[in-house]
Amino acid sequence: MTSERVTHITKKSENISKWYTDVILQAELADYAPIKGCMVIRPYGYALWESIQTFLDKLIKQRGVKNAYFPLFIPESYLKKEKEHVQGFAPQVAMVTEAGGEKLDEKLVVRPTSETIMYNMYKLWTHSWRGLPVLMNQWCNIVRWEKRTYLFMRTSEFLWQEGHCAHATHEESLAMVRWAMDAYKKTYQELMAIYGIVGTKSVAERFAGGDKTITYEIMTPDGKALQGCTSHDLGQNFSKAFNWTVLDKKGEKLYPWQNSWGFSTRSIGALILAHGDDRGLMFPPAIAPVQIVIVPIFKSETKNNVRTYAREVAKYISKFRVEYDEREGETAGFKFNKWELKGVPIRVEIGQKEMEQKTATIVQRDTGEKQTIALSELTKTIGAILHNMQKTLLAKHKQFTELHTHTVDSYDEFKKIMKTERGFIRAFWCENPECERAIKQETKATTRCLPLNAIKEKGVCVHCGNPAIHRWLFAQAY
Repeated sequence: MTSERVTHITKKSENISKWYTDVILQAELADYAPIKGCMVIRPYGYALWESIQTFLDKLIKQRGVKNAYFPLFIPESYLKKEKEHVQGFAPQVAMVTEAGGEKLDEKLVVRPTSETIMYNMYKLWTHSWRGLPVLMNQWCNIVRWEKRTYLFMRTSEFLWQEGHCAHATHEESLAMVRWAMDAYKKTYQELMAIYGIVGTKSVAERFAGGDKTITYEIMTPDGKALQGCTSHDLGQNFSKAFNWTVLDKKGEKLYPWQNSWGFSTRSIGALILAHGDDRGLMFPPAIAPVQIVIVPIFKSETKNNVRTYAREVAKYISKFRVEYDEREGETAGFKFNKWELKGVPIRVEIGQKEMEQKTATIVQRDTGEKQTIALSELTKTIGAILHNMQKTLLAKHKQFTELHTHTVDSYDEFKKIMKTERGFIRAFWCENPECERAIKQETKATTRCLPLNAIKEKGVCVHCGNPAIHRWLFAQAY
């Protein structure tokens, strides 16, 4: 599929879906690939993923988890070993049936997730408690054949990291599940300035083949929820499915306790939605590929001198990620709009006045505030602005989430909210899957999670009126 080249940006306030696609294409984050459902991540967009990798990979290694790589192709028989697992992924699986001009004796699944192939190898490598824990992660691509696709949010191929660990005890495994979610929360909040709710998925919504799934649920500007990442307690399900045992300290057979956890390029979709505005993207400074753009403004007779001074300014603030834009054939106004669209946190304008006074004029992307700063104070001032901008964007998204979280007790009110402003709804649910299915069918809202800090209360299910002890979080989801 070839992209329709946009000549303007739809206003986010008018059509958020069209705006989302416009800014991705126009800001050169990604483009449609010639394969249905796939996309090309362009350098400016891939720089975002590199920042996420750098931030998160450091946390992963600090925990003692080591990176490895496993094959893209998985024997079909492996996927079938865990019944719930194969049922959960069957609708999205892509298969290789022929290779080298010959039909394969066994079909190969193109990696939808790596539990099965990784755990088969763990079984070969580990036979005693001394080999535990097994702590591995891989950064790779995943293929899940999607019928309806959306750039970054839902594509047939995407990038992610997937951690897969095995332990001698359930307590150790659960500690890793919780640690992974804490690392993800840190990545979202400290790097991406995105607030979210950490909670447990319902049985119907949890990972196929797992005992428990913890999620980070993000509220987007159109009132929908986005599952930002997940961490799974797999119990002993896969070790039993693969008949993988180790000898414990007493010499008795033990099925290792396992967990898996993943964070994908879908997070970039959340980043785009959370902070952008009618003028385009707005990147938090910590993740912005370019933190500062310098735009020289000159007349023909001052061109060389202004450009020389602008380069000096670029060197002076080189501790930041700086882009110096002296491209020919573009007016200063065009460049202003271009870099606003690309979400660069600070624009530095350099003209004859700034050159003569040894100053720089800086403009903030988030507030539009403009000020002229002495060159000697520029690094300090910009550092303070970027620090404050990062904190402000997170606080703003947290406030937005809280303002769009509603506590309701009647199903009529529940349905009304889902038909209008949407958002998160806190409502009692009896935890009966039949009620869950009915609510989804009638309102398009799903159980997003039971927040980890939820307290037990006496109530009645918002749908059926039966006794309930928790308020679950509901929302329509991407």
